[in-house]
Amino acid sequence: MVHGTTYAFSVVSTVTSQVNLSLHLQSYTYTGLQLTTRKSHRTLFDLGMDSPAEHSYKVSVPPKKSLTEEFSEAAKEMFLADDPLRQYKDQSGSKKIWLALQYVFPILDWGRHYTVEKFKGDLIAGLTIASLSIPQDIGYSKLANLPPEIGLYSSFVPPLIYPLMGGSRDIAMGPVAVVSLLLGTLLQNEIDPKTNPLEYRRLAFTATFFAGVTQAALGFFRLGFIIEFLSHAAIIGFMAGAAITIALQQLKGFLGIKNFTTNTDIVSVMESIWRSAHHGWNWQTILISASFLSFLLVTKYIGKKNKKLFWISAIAPLISVIVSTLLVYMTRSDKHGVAVVKYIKKGINPPSASLIYFNGPFALKGLKIGVVAGLIGLTEAIAIGRTFAGMKEYQLDGNREMLALGTMNVVGSLTSCYITTGGFGRSAVNSMAGCKTAASNMILSIVVLLTLEFITPLFKYTPRAILSSIVIAAVIGLIDYKSAYSIWKVDKMDFLACLGAFFGVVFASVEYGLLIAVGISLVKIILQATRPKIALLGNLPRTTIYANFEQYPEVTAVPGVVIVRVDSAIYFSNSNYVKNSCNTDLINSATVVVDIDTSGIHALEELFRVLEKRQIQLILVNPGTTVIQKLHLAKFTDLIGEEKIFLTVRDAVKKFAPKEVDSV
Repeated sequence: MVHGTTYAFSVVSTVTSQVNLSLHLQSYTYTGLQLTTRKSHRTLFDLGMDSPAEHSYKVSVPPKKSLTEEFSEAAKEMFLADDPLRQYKDQSGSKKIWLALQYVFPILDWGRHYTVEKFKGDLIAGLTIASLSIPQDIGYSKLANLPPEIGLYSSFVPPLIYPLMGGSRDIAMGPVAVVSLLLGTLLQNEIDPKTNPLEYRRLAFTATFFAGVTQAALGFFRLGFIIEFLSHAAIIGFMAGAAITIALQQLKGFLGIKNFTTNTDIVSVMESIWRSAHHGWNWQTILISASFLSFLLVTKYIGKKNKKLFWISAIAPLISVIVSTLLVYMTRSDKHGVAVVKYIKKGINPPSASLIYFNGPFALKGLKIGVVAGLIGLTEAIAIGRTFAGMKEYQLDGNREMLALGTMNVVGSLTSCYITTGGFGRSAVNSMAGCKTAASNMILSIVVLLTLEFITPLFKYTPRAILSSIVIAAVIGLIDYKSAYSIWKVDKMDFLACLGAFFGVVFASVEYGLLIAVGISLVKIILQATRPKIALLGNLPRTTIYANFEQYPEVTAVPGVVIVRVDSAIYFSNSNYVKNSCNTDLINSATVVVDIDTSGIHALEELFRVLEKRQIQLILVNPGTTVIQKLHLAKFTDLIGEEKIFLTVRDAVKKFAPKEVDSV
């Protein structure tokens, strides 16, 4: 608390500048010493970094831009700021076309350098992820309330498309648990999959089509920043909640329950389990489930402890399917209440373009479901792709990935597939198995093709219990408690988003959990935008640097001067808050200001008039290019006087407190 009349403020600058407002108002120190009031006094407004230069320079105003130039620059900043094709602008026409094609289809680049050694690595990796993916695909299709063959279809066509356009060497494509659960939950709210299976599949293909269109559009228009609104903390909570929900849903197959709730919240599931406890459980099913789940968890533990033995956990699901199928066939457990898969349609993907709803009420419903599920799938794939790209030190273009994923899902929707994306489990196995390029996805696709053509009849006696065990073992890895604890330590608001998403999924539904996650993330952004912090600055002894008291306790106050930095843009959303903060005897803190709008300028004008009545002068320091241009066009510089605009805090302090500068 500052005793007397004290004002602190900070405005706008470029990214390389800071914003400081110094009020030539009082003599003070900040930490540990009493603040005392002096009369005399001027206001200093610093908008930039201090410079040790001894010479004073005048802040210049850049030339005014035309309306066309402003809109053109804004469009380039939004759509082309990270355009990789800009590097080809000096190439010849034919060369430019070839390089552009290589950008859209990376296979044209890495395919020219493909070797036998790379093929060996991709072959081993493809066979390994196939052994993991095939059992998972059948289980995940059940999560989406779709026939098991559609899960296999979705690991045949999409993995053929992605290597043509995708840039990740490690990501493995196919159905994933979270998207399957989300899609199944949203679809069954519209159509009952049991009474209307054909219409349900049509809506699933429609949602997949619009999910692909959404993903491709985001990549084409370079709008990938939209998925960043779902924060990392929210994703951690959402994934953990979804993992628990998925595991609870698998209790139907795990315990052999015939009549099970269609709701996904934990209360409904536990009630359903309790009601069936006396007569609905099957002990043979429980024995199969528990035995193979233990086997899967043990192999997963071995794979984590010894990275060289990752293949044990990778082939464990396929081994479980084979062994459990043989056991059921030999003991005929299916005649004693053990539910089996019975029938998986043989043959490759049939065309499904005619099944998609392109008009009518179901088209709109498919669009809504597709957008939501597509964004979740996109978020998961981009996060996984960036993780492995960082580990192996290669670049991954997020917008190109979105275009590849979108194209993959559009083609998938036309060939009886549902939404596919990159799964972390299979991608991790793919990477550890030694994949060299995205061609490992093609090997996976070929194995799935052979499975569809020749092996599906052998799944007739596969117990559904083993599929439940495989899914439960797979989703346990989605619960990242270490990251949640780290979020708690670092940022409590982020942890609230994590917790909100988790409880929303577990106690309500997947879509409500998602809405809560996005909602809390947006609230955090709004609070940061409307409540900027303002930092009190002082001089570092024997330097010309002015730093934050909270960060550097050794800084000292300049007698008669109060220096404050607002580290945030001043827009309509926070202009009144900043202005009011400067009309109190409190000193606040904030983030770097990079821009100002008309509301911010109006707030500065009001602040200037209030301070003028109190005989306090407002002085600007180092406004950035955008800021000084707007202040000049608004004639605010004329209002305060150009002689009160300085390049550095040192220059301003030298003007109003020369003894302090001379003593440095």
